[in-house]
Amino acid sequence: MIKLNLVYDKLYKSFGPQGWWPLTIKGNYSKYHSGRPKTDNHKFEIIIGAFLTQNTNWKNVEKALYNLAKNKLLNIERINKTKKEKLAQLIRPAGYYNQKSERLKIIAKFLTKNPIKKLNKLPVKELRKKLLDIKGIGPETADSIILYVFEKPIFVIDAYTKRIFSRLGYKAKNYDEWQSLFHKSLKKDLNSFKEYHALIVELGKNYCKSRPFCESCIIKGICKFCKL
Repeated sequence: MIKLNLVYDKLYKSFGPQGWWPLTIKGNYSKYHSGRPKTDNHKFEIIIGAFLTQNTNWKNVEKALYNLAKNKLLNIERINKTKKEKLAQLIRPAGYYNQKSERLKIIAKFLTKNPIKKLNKLPVKELRKKLLDIKGIGPETADSIILYVFEKPIFVIDAYTKRIFSRLGYKAKNYDEWQSLFHKSLKKDLNSFKEYHALIVELGKNYCKSRPFCESCIIKGICKFCKL
C-alpha cells in the first residue's frame, strides 16, 4: 500500500503550499492568505464557505460569498437581521439557495448563543458534537470548521479524498473509517492536515476528476487506477 506521507510529499513538491482557507481581501478572493484567520468575521466567513460548498463547487461559492461581502453580510449579527428571502437571492450561485439561506440563519443564531471564542475552548469531541447538532452540518462540514476555524487537528474527508485514495488502492466503508485511516497513518499536525486537504482538492479539481487526466497526473507513477 502506498504510504500517505509519500502522496503528500509528491503533491506538495508539485503544487507547493496552498495557504487555505481562501478569504476575502478587500472584497476579492485570494487563493493564498497569510497566517491564521484573524477576526471573528474571517472565521464566520470560513464557516459560511464550508457550509455553502455542499453540493456545489468553490467557484459558485466564491460568487455567493462575493455577494454577501458586497452587502456587508459576512457578519453574524447582520445575517441574523437579514430576511431569508434576501439571503437566498444573494447566495443563489451556490445552489439550493432557499434551503441554504434558512440554514445560514440557523448557523448565525447558533453562533450568537455560542460565541466562537467560547466554542474554541471546547475539546474537539465536544465541539464536533455541537456542530453536528446544527441542522445542515454533516461530518465533512463540521471537520472543515474544526480544522480551519478553530484550528484543531482533524482530517477532513471529502469526495476528492475518497475518489483519489480509492484509486490508489485504499478501502473504507464510511466517513469515520476514512478519517481513522488518515489519523492512524499521519502525525496529528494542524498545518500538515490543512495543507494535505488543500493539496487533495487541487489534485481532484485538476487531474483526478470523475474522468481523470491520468497521463499528466502528478502521482500516476504510484496509482493503481492509472496502471489499469
